[in-house]
Amino acid sequence: AFGGIITQYEDSGTTYRVHTFRGDGKFVVSSGTVDVDYLIVAGGGGGGNYGAGGGAGGVQTGTGVTVDADSSPYTITVGIGGKGNNQSASENSVALGVTATAGGRGGQSSEAGQTGGSGGGSGGGSVRTTPGSGTGSQGNDGGDYSGAADAGGGGGGFGAVGGDASGTAGAAGGAGATGYGITATTPLYAGGGGGGATGTDAAGGSGGGGYGDTSVNGRGAVPNTGGGDGGIYNGVATFGAAGIVIIRYAVA
Repeated sequence: AFGGIITQYEDSGTTYRVHTFRGDGKFVVSSGTVDVDYLIVAGGGGGGNYGAGGGAGGVQTGTGVTVDADSSPYTITVGIGGKGNNQSASENSVALGVTATAGGRGGQSSEAGQTGGSGGGSGGGSVRTTPGSGTGSQGNDGGDYSGAADAGGGGGGFGAVGGDASGTAGAAGGAGATGYGITATTPLYAGGGGGGATGTDAAGGSGGGGYGDTSVNGRGAVPNTGGGDGGIYNGVATFGAAGIVIIRYAVA
């Protein structure tokens, strides 16, 4: 097969060939059939303007999916991350007929955190909002506030819900979880964005979530992890991470 960045590794006596797509492309089976495993991660959501962390992109995984030359080429779509302060939306990723849902934006002024693959966190400030929900098994809910007047909740991650803000302290983004990589090492994907605050900012979730910030800039998520954008309390918007698609199959 052809398409994407092609690597190969051995794990427990089995050799796997891996096709990694960091952007849109085609997966082409030149002849025959093969059963593949896949990881599909959508783009992470942008942060909110009252400190709310963006939700991570949704994650879909599968094993033993048959692909063949007759149905080839297979179109691969890798979703981009959303820009904070509601300037642009994150996008779905699609491969092999399976869709991973874009991450939810963090709460925006009087608007609630957006539902997505993982939900966006709630915003603080004078007009507090509610967090967004995750989508099925693709991710988790964003974090809320607990008496927090000046802090945002963390965005949900693939592995955990976003943290709840308290007082003037932002909340950490929800943790990501492991998925297929280009080696036998299993990296983390889809961490939620941390909450920004007037007091203490919070880190993004493991798996690429961006760091929240108070008055300078939110800190964008790690590229091609589907991580959510860090919440921005009074600063300049940054971006959630683009997603990724990984297809692997045994060759020996």
